[in-house]
Amino acid sequence: MSEQNLEFTGERFVPECEREIWYEHYHRYLMACDVVSGKKVLDAACGEGYGSHLLASYADKVVAVDIDKSSIDHAKRRYRRDNLKFLCADVLEIPIPDNSFDVVVSFETLEHLAEHQQLLSEFKRVLKEDGVLIISTPDKAEYSDKTGFDNEYHVKELYRHEFKELLDSHFTQQVWLGQKLMFTSTLWQLDTPLNTVKWQHLEDEKTVREQGMSYQPMYFVVLASNHEKSMTSLRDSYIFTEQAESVYGHYHAVIRAHIKAEKDHQALMERQQKWLNHPIIGRMIRWLDRE
Repeated sequence: MSEQNLEFTGERFVPECEREIWYEHYHRYLMACDVVSGKKVLDAACGEGYGSHLLASYADKVVAVDIDKSSIDHAKRRYRRDNLKFLCADVLEIPIPDNSFDVVVSFETLEHLAEHQQLLSEFKRVLKEDGVLIISTPDKAEYSDKTGFDNEYHVKELYRHEFKELLDSHFTQQVWLGQKLMFTSTLWQLDTPLNTVKWQHLEDEKTVREQGMSYQPMYFVVLASNHEKSMTSLRDSYIFTEQAESVYGHYHAVIRAHIKAEKDHQALMERQQKWLNHPIIGRMIRWLDRE
């Protein structure tokens, strides 16, 4: 492993990860970049630091905190900007004065802790009176119940109504988004700016739905505040990809490997059948099988 890279343990995302997790994590931060322009931002539980670095491309100032010292030391070496500061601290007791930030970003932190009320109280404390929290967490119904997946690093996952009750106890204004990785085909005009998006999907073989999403999201991403005027105008939807198309690359590599394995197996079976059909060798093979 390179000195520049942190090991992926399953708990902390790193940019060297592949497949769906890469898209899920980067997309949240890129959406948040649409909100933080010119603002003072706290990235709570920043992990490896890639997201804090992205936010700092748009924000006036970013302070990124994480309880893991090795992650913070790594982030300080790898990501350097004049408006970006990394701090080793517990998100339940952030050593920063009250009313310090315009925006607090907390992605995939909540489910790793049991002290949900304390966490939200701490975020509210460091936010300015008109500040905005951007927070995400998996939907327990989709992430765990439906899949049967048990994430050993998750301490307390929430259903949607539980997450809503938690947010309601601290913030009066909320805008909810759902996130789900989907296989899509994209058509776009090549010679004009892209200003509109039209969703089309089949609910069955004959029903085309052109407005709204019938899917249940895997994750909730919520903007929360106590001031209606602070709620940033969001787009209806956000679509994310990357030039290398790493998810497709991995998908195609796996498919090719399966096709090759199937062809190799078929060729082996044909060779075995050929020997079984041989009048002498076939008789010997059947005799050995009986033995």
